[in-house]
Amino acid sequence: MLTLLRDRRLSIVWTLLRIWLGWQWLEAGLHKLSNPKWTQSGEALKGFWAKAIGALPGSTPAIKYGWYEAFIRSLYDGGHYTWFAKLVVAGEILTGIALILGAATVFALCVGAFMNLNFMLAGTASTNPVLYTVAIILLLAGSASYYYGVDRPVLTYLQRRKEKATSESLAVSK
Repeated sequence: MLTLLRDRRLSIVWTLLRIWLGWQWLEAGLHKLSNPKWTQSGEALKGFWAKAIGALPGSTPAIKYGWYEAFIRSLYDGGHYTWFAKLVVAGEILTGIALILGAATVFALCVGAFMNLNFMLAGTASTNPVLYTVAIILLLAGSASYYYGVDRPVLTYLQRRKEKATSESLAVSK
């Protein structure tokens, strides 16, 4: 099955899926970028965390794991939403751009999947399970997921430089 996923003939499918995923992240980040409750006060994230930990009147925690609730509660109580909201916005935008371009694809897929996992742990389903699953599929597809992207020529160039340096070092040592 892994061989099938990594088949270069499927690269165009993975590229389209990668660009779609990147667009989802970019769109979410740009939406937040224009909202001062995300970029200035962090109030939007404060509200999300308050709901997740059950800090709103008459609410129960959406988070099902005590260790994660304690983590989010410590961020909430410490007022860290003011800077963390900016981190979320930047992470979404940069992940989207990287995936659309196919640049640092594996890292961007890991960052995106990690953000989706955290959103799901905080009790939000929305599109997160689908986005998380797409990221995992693209990670399993390996280099076929960035065959049509910036990563392929960059990695090819770096591999050639490494091979040249290795052959030169072997020639010198003889």
